[in-house]
Parts: sequence; C-alpha cells; structure tokens
Amino acid sequence: MSNCARVEGHCNRCEGELPFEFTMAFQPIVDVAHARITTYEALVRGVNGESAFSILSQVTEGLLYRFDQACRVKAIEMASALNMQTDLSINFLPNAVYEPHACIQATLEVSRRVGWPINRLVFEITETERVNDRQHLTDIIDAYKSMGFKTALDDFGNGYANLDLLTDLAPDKLKIDREIVMNCDRDPRRQALLKAVVTLGRELGISLIAEGIETEAEALWLARVGITRQQGYFYARPVIDSLGEDLTPRLLALREKLHSRADLANA
Repeated sequence: MSNCARVEGHCNRCEGELPFEFTMAFQPIVDVAHARITTYEALVRGVNGESAFSILSQVTEGLLYRFDQACRVKAIEMASALNMQTDLSINFLPNAVYEPHACIQATLEVSRRVGWPINRLVFEITETERVNDRQHLTDIIDAYKSMGFKTALDDFGNGYANLDLLTDLAPDKLKIDREIVMNCDRDPRRQALLKAVVTLGRELGISLIAEGIETEAEALWLARVGITRQQGYFYARPVIDSLGEDLTPRLLALREKLHSRADLANA
C-alpha cells in the first residue's frame, strides 16, 4: 500500500469528522459449556436504530480509514461506559489498515484513556474478498498478536473466508458462518463439515465460534461435537447502548440439557 503522511504518529487519512453519525449495538458470544458470556461483538448501527448497511453504504473509499478508526474508538468507549467485563470484539476492514503499528495508535490511546485492557480486545477480520495482498493481512494479524490483541476470522466457510486462508493466516479464532451452521442438528452434510472444522481447529490450535444460532437444537448439537462458543438470535439480538438481558438462567438451563443426555458420545 502507498505511504501516508502522519501527524504525531497518526495517519492523516484517519483524522477529521465523519459526515454522518453512528453508534454501536452489542451482541453476546456465549460459552455453553461454562454457561457464561465470553465476549460481546460491537456492531455498527445508526443512532436511530438504522441497519449496519445504511451506515456502511455511506462509507466512501475516502472515508474508509477514518470510519475504521472511529468504530474502534466508539466501541471501546461504549463498552467501558457499560462496564463490560468480558472481551470486546471489533470488526475491522483489512484495507483500512495501511500499516498496523501506525493505524493502531487511536485504539491504544482510547484504551489507555478509559482503562480498557488490550488483552480483552478481539479484532474480527471482515471482507477478506477485498484483500489483494495476502501478505498484508498476515502482517496485520502478526502485528496485532505481538501487541497483545486477539484476532478472529469472520464468516469462515462462506465466500472468500475459506480454507485456503489458513495456509497463510494464523488467527486465534474462527467464526463459522451461518450457512454451515443452519439446520446442523438434522443435516448430515453440514454435520460432516462441522466435525471436520472441529478437527481442523484442534490441529491448528484455533478456537471455534458458531455464528447465527437460531434454535436450541442447533446450539445443543454444536456443543456436543465441541463447538461450545456460540452467537446468534437464539441467545440475543444486538442491542444499542446496552449489554442486553442477563442470560445466566438460560445458559444454566441449556448446560443442564447438554449434560443430561446419555448419548453425547453419539452426537
């Protein structure tokens, strides 16, 4: 990527006001085996509840760097204000990071200002189909790991977020796309694929998160084959300016069902 002038350690593409406002909604990622929330993902929304698409459609190429930085800052500020005690997961666009150490400065500054531990930040890699330079993405992940952040590959198994990425990339987490997860409790083909991903994650030392859980049956089947970290509407929809309801009673009940079955080994 081309070099970019900086002012006091910042890329000048990242500075200035955006011509629109936005906020963040938070959706929990749970661990079924331990009946707890491990992470909240910060998701872009309009200040009046408008969809992520309505905001992202306003982000021109000239605003890309500025928007990416603004999302990180807002997510961390809001998570701190809500007294979030879990990890915080933030989506980022690889093409909005021209140089990892320069582009992380605003994140480090806001983390210091609000007292957010950087080891509780997870950066989710999105829109990998727009990355032409695989080495650049590898460099970002390596740099973030060296600074104490965790990384996740979003939408694994859908589109360009596929198996070949793992020949070069070493993220901490894989988020398995809803297209593979849906109806997994009764679809033998999806079951075979998911079991293969479990083996893959174990061999590569990558933890797995299933996205788009919509039914209890999906949640239980996934947990029984080892994918206990899950996210989706079955647990909670994203909520603006809030961490949502207390999921502890539901998670304890689900864990009880998980351990009450005698045929777990036959899942």
